[in-house]
Amino acid sequence: SSYTLEIGQYWWNAQGRQSVIAVQRTLGRYIDTFSFCSPMAVRNDNEAYRHISYSPIYPKFKVMDTLRRNGFEDDFHGIAPTILIPAILSDSRAETLLKAGRAEHLKYFLYNSRTFDTCWQSYKVATRNGYDIEDISIWCDYVDMLRRLGKDTHSPKYVCPTDLYREHDRRQNELRKQREKEEIERKRRKAMEDEERFQELKSKFFGLCFTNGTIQVHVLESVQEHLEEGVAMHHCVFDSAYYLKENSLILSATIEGKRIETIEVNLDTLKVVQSRGVCNQNTEYHDQIVSLVNANRKLIRQRMRATA
Repeated sequence: SSYTLEIGQYWWNAQGRQSVIAVQRTLGRYIDTFSFCSPMAVRNDNEAYRHISYSPIYPKFKVMDTLRRNGFEDDFHGIAPTILIPAILSDSRAETLLKAGRAEHLKYFLYNSRTFDTCWQSYKVATRNGYDIEDISIWCDYVDMLRRLGKDTHSPKYVCPTDLYREHDRRQNELRKQREKEEIERKRRKAMEDEERFQELKSKFFGLCFTNGTIQVHVLESVQEHLEEGVAMHHCVFDSAYYLKENSLILSATIEGKRIETIEVNLDTLKVVQSRGVCNQNTEYHDQIVSLVNANRKLIRQRMRATA
């Protein structure tokens, strides 16, 4: 035989204010464990009561007139009652969406409350202009990108795109380029801030260069050069601030002006710690570069002794 045990009740007043009357939850590994011997009393809402309340609703139920007046028609549209009911009672936007037959949009907004607040004015502009939002999540993401790009999110020109997906991708690319530009500017400012300390540490090595006739190796002489090296070679020589490491010297190996590998020399041992090409990969010249640096360690040592 089957049976049911009541663990709690959710109550709302006409303004959507909520109270929970329930048995006590017990401690344990499982979320849905309760003390059925405890009295039904006012409790703080928690994940255990919400977990049970999200279960399917018995199809036979009565609805108060206030909910019907605010647009509820016996269908929760896949929204948890503990989310939908207080929204209908307290938020006129929920009532508007329900009565307009936009339950899917309401569902998205209720589960993304911050987006509900930030996109609502733009949403009203779009619907007033007869715009059909086929994909609410993509549209909200698109509006958020417009905002970050400084566009007018109250203008039908922007919030009612003819091809939402194409415009979404276009704005996404714009935003990516903007972030890249901002990141470069941030790195440039950091380079300026770090330049004085870098000069103190490494100026004694400036002008140091050597070659085997094909490969030229020279010391990077500014933080900006480290930034340019990192960007060109797609590695972290700038991001990891190697230029501020007291026992590290960074050199660049080139052939006819083209960067081949970036070299780190340990100033304590004068050994090559690493020599990396584009994306940290070794090149066909790797062994030659390491041998060339090792053959000229005495030049590095001379610079160190000259300022000792």
